[in-house]
This record gives sequence, C-alpha cells and structure tokens, in this order.
Amino acid sequence: MKLLRFGASGNEAPGLMDDAGVIRDLSGHLDDIDGAALDPAMLDRLRALDPSQLPAVDAGTRIGPCVGSIGKFLCIGLNYSDHAAEAGMPVPEHPILFMKANSAISGPDDMVMLPRHSRHSDWEVELGVVIGKSCKYVDVEHALDYVAGYCIANDVSERHFQSKLTGQWTKGKSCDTFGPIGPWLVTADEVPDPQSLDMTLDVNGIRMQTGNTATMIFSVAEIIAHLSELMTLHPGDVISTGTPPGVGMGKKPDPVFLQEGDVMELWIDGLGRQRQMVGRDSV
Repeated sequence: MKLLRFGASGNEAPGLMDDAGVIRDLSGHLDDIDGAALDPAMLDRLRALDPSQLPAVDAGTRIGPCVGSIGKFLCIGLNYSDHAAEAGMPVPEHPILFMKANSAISGPDDMVMLPRHSRHSDWEVELGVVIGKSCKYVDVEHALDYVAGYCIANDVSERHFQSKLTGQWTKGKSCDTFGPIGPWLVTADEVPDPQSLDMTLDVNGIRMQTGNTATMIFSVAEIIAHLSELMTLHPGDVISTGTPPGVGMGKKPDPVFLQEGDVMELWIDGLGRQRQMVGRDSV
C-alpha cells in the first residue's frame, strides 16, 4: 500500500494512493496515518479494503508529510563511504546519530524556506524508514520485522549552522521546513529489499546525486538494531538513513548551495517523487 496524508498543513486527513494514481480518503476507517495506524493488524484491515469504494480526493490536493504525530525523527550521518569522502570525514565505526526537530517536518512538495541568515543550505536525498512496532534490543536478523514502511526524506542541511555554531549537527538540520517526507509511506511488503533502491536528486533540472542503498555502510537492519540498543523505537518514529555523494558542500572546485527560486526534485525507486521550491524566511 501507498499510505499518505492530504489536505491543509496541520489538518491533514489519512488516505491511500490506488493503482490508478487516485488518492482515496481513509477518514471513515482511521483518524490519521500515525503510530496507531501502523499496527500490523490495522495495516491488514486497510489492505482488505477495496480502494474503488473509498471516496476519491480531488486531483491537485496538497499532500502532507506521510506520517503524523511523529515521536522521534532520527537521522544517520555519513552512511555512504563516498559521501564521507566528499565531506572529508572518516568512515564511522558505528552509526552516527543526530536528531531533527519535529518542527522541521513538511510535505513532499511544500516550499523549503531558508532561514534569514542562511548562505550554506544543502540538499540530501535519503531513504526514510518508518517504525511499525515498538522495539528494544532487537537483533539484526529480526530488525526489519519492526518496519511499517519506507518513504523519501530530504535531509535539508544548513552547513554553517551544522559545523560552525558550536555543538551538535542538530542545529543545521532542524530549521523549519528542513524535513520533507513522503509523498507516500510504502508498506514494507512492497519493498522486499531496502538495500537495492536507486535514488536521485536534481537541482534546477541538473542531476546532483545518484546513489543506491546497496552502498550504505550500515544497512537498515543494522541501524535499527543499533538504535534499539540505545532507546526504544516506537510506532511512527522515522529514521532517515543517510545520503549518497553529490551534496552541494562536496562540489568541486567550489561548493554549491541552495538559493531562492531553486527547485529540488527527489526520486527513490518505488517510493515516488518530491519537488520543492526554495524560498527564504522574511520574519
């Protein structure tokens, strides 16, 4: 299934995308696509529905973040060896963890707004993993059993804030609108191997990133197992699993950063597309 949330920001309704590309309204069956909706029994009930019998949503309706009421937005840094090289950093011995503030979360096609003093904002296409069952002390062999589904995430990053404002990466990762997720949560049964997904990111029609999850340093299962040793993962938690090479700060001979009016377009095989225009905060 392709689960999604549609409608005005802050007032999204639950839906699914049918095989014809029509959004169907699930409001008669659940309140939201959130942790409670990702329970395996609930997902089975949703799979049993006939999409053609659900109300159709008008084409052009805004699509919001694919998961609501997210508890934790966890991110893994430097998880592709070639991205670590372009960043001039060593390959990590363990997954690098940072958090993204939930106030950064936005829809897949919403505008990305640069902070007033930002001059070094950057793009990062990433595979997002959505947890479906609470897990703690999970081994690698069983880690994927706790995944509800997958989505696209754009880990938009302000590099000066990230590295020069003293402290943890979270400062450069948590600006408002810096966490687009969606358009869909594709349930895990439709993604048989999360380690074989192609992904791309274009800026203004120019290919910047090309990658495949096969080249991750730490697999999705290894990341979940590692994090579950540190904290309980809850249904609806989102893990962004790192980005392949091609980010703006790694461009040669000079880095390239986002400007007002730029357009980012992201794609991951089977998970859909995102498209964000870049603006700038005026307040």
